[in-house]
Amino acid sequence: AGFKQWVAFMDKYLPGADKSDGGYVAGASLAAMTAQVLTQCGDELTRENVMKQAANLHDVTVPMLLPGIKGNTTPNDFAPVKQVQMARFTGERWELFGPLITGAVT
Repeated sequence: AGFKQWVAFMDKYLPGADKSDGGYVAGASLAAMTAQVLTQCGDELTRENVMKQAANLHDVTVPMLLPGIKGNTTPNDFAPVKQVQMARFTGERWELFGPLITGAVT
């Protein structure tokens, strides 16, 4: 559903944009994470609370990430995505294979 929603958004607000440009996907993913941070802030929209919530994301799902990949941050680690999923092109489509791989971002 995430990809179809993104395509509909792009068609409506950025008709003619190059959908193969990864910057648009990155922007949509960042916007989803930012929305989660603001939701966690509730009515306390101070700089301190925004930073606190941004440093405390737990199992956040983002529509444009592959299934099972979730965003997590801590006060000592602001990189939210630490999982990857292997995929191969079959000549017609991308096929996921193997387990999610989790590791530190270096």
